Amino acid sequence: MSLSDAAARNRLFWDRVADEYQAKHRAFIGRPEPRWGVWQIPEAELHVLGDVAGKDVLELGCGAAQWSILLARAGARPVGLDNSVRQLEHARAAMTAAGVDFPLVHASADDVPLPDTSFDIVFCDYGAMHFADPHRTVPECARLLRPGGLLAFSNTGPLLDLCWPGEMDEPGTVLAQDYFGLHHIEDPDGSVYFNLPYGEWIRLFRRHGFLIEDLIETRPPEGAASTYRSEAANAWSRRWPAEIIWKVRRG
Repeated sequence: MSLSDAAARNRLFWDRVADEYQAKHRAFIGRPEPRWGVWQIPEAELHVLGDVAGKDVLELGCGAAQWSILLARAGARPVGLDNSVRQLEHARAAMTAAGVDFPLVHASADDVPLPDTSFDIVFCDYGAMHFADPHRTVPECARLLRPGGLLAFSNTGPLLDLCWPGEMDEPGTVLAQDYFGLHHIEDPDGSVYFNLPYGEWIRLFRRHGFLIEDLIETRPPEGAASTYRSEAANAWSRRWPAEIIWKVRRG
């Protein structure tokens, strides 16, 4: 299958900005334990993935594979997939430095060149579930997971997208976009990202055989700092859910 327009645009975007992105965020997201989202809340607090030892795990949109490296050290058998060849070059360097080795796949998450029922866990921290169309990625995840397998991913909360259209420097306190039209979002930086209303997410999961286990609305701790957010955006996120983590399981 050829790349979708959004996947092609995002591939160009991430190949162009990968070096800058890693230079800016590497230390913040390169912690010695798994952490989620723009505030790096520990997995040990959120309990999203659970025990990964002995499990086959696919990370969609792995970037420099910071997560997959940590999961490999925890006994998982990870595979890292990314749409950007430059991000995968960073991943290979990080894996060598960490002394771990696992497969890396250059592909879009809406057309994964891997066999059916290959994984116990498919996940991403933003990554591909943010930058690829969920109407294509969710069925791919259902195909790739074994029965009972876990799909878990973080994304921006719909409310943040409604209050922070691209032309604004910070999220506002009034609704500025239509909720019911939420799907394909053009970012002024040239990338394309995706979100859905909550009800559409639920129907999409159910249509592809997923059972919903949890929806975590993360909240930054008081005084939290992030290389991804300004102080004003952090303060906004203390009042309203700016980031969510879906946890669903294949029936």
